[in-house]
Amino acid sequence: MTDGPRPLPSPVAIDGPAAAGKTTIAAALAAEFGYAVLDTGMTYRAFTYEAIRRGVSDGDRDGCAKLAASIDLVVAGGAIEVDGEDVTQHLRTPAVERRVSAYSALPAVRTAMVRIQREAGLRQPTIVVGRDIGTVVFPEAPLKLFLTATTEERARRRSRQAGHWGVLQGVDEAEADIQHRDSIDSSRQVSPTRAAADAVVIDTSKLSLDDVIEEAKRLVRAWKA
Repeated sequence: MTDGPRPLPSPVAIDGPAAAGKTTIAAALAAEFGYAVLDTGMTYRAFTYEAIRRGVSDGDRDGCAKLAASIDLVVAGGAIEVDGEDVTQHLRTPAVERRVSAYSALPAVRTAMVRIQREAGLRQPTIVVGRDIGTVVFPEAPLKLFLTATTEERARRRSRQAGHWGVLQGVDEAEADIQHRDSIDSSRQVSPTRAAADAVVIDTSKLSLDDVIEEAKRLVRAWKA
């Protein structure tokens, strides 16, 4: 008698709008419970970077579809490789920041990226972060968190984050970018940003980082019990 196929590891899904604290919380949970982290937004940023580099505009749907079908995009730990080149350092630039939501709204791009994300998220126990993880990428995830915060608070956070990434971005500029991305992310026809029906929604606007981390850890412990 032979053993059956090994069950696939169950990912934890964390969704929410830009700068809601998803990546920070995911990192804390991964360190606590020994999970890997997959930030799916980085795959869209990598596609955006490559499209810009090749001169394929987000208005060229056929060109984007061809690029999405042929791009060799690999998630390698915390790095993203395109055609064997590590492009991670280029993915937080203002040019990519401004245009990533437009490229991400294209159905052909989302289809290709979701396939890549599912493959990466099932290799090992993973905290998967994004906009549509609990609704589209891993609707079967047993634990789904949806983090949110006010636009103003998220703009302050993104401005601080940009400094850590070596990018100068004021709060007003960050707020304008976030509002633009929120508009596209929430209104696109394919995979709009929204909380799954069975997600636990956490408004982080007035919570300290430690409070949010402790609440997320509590939810993971309860799920694993």
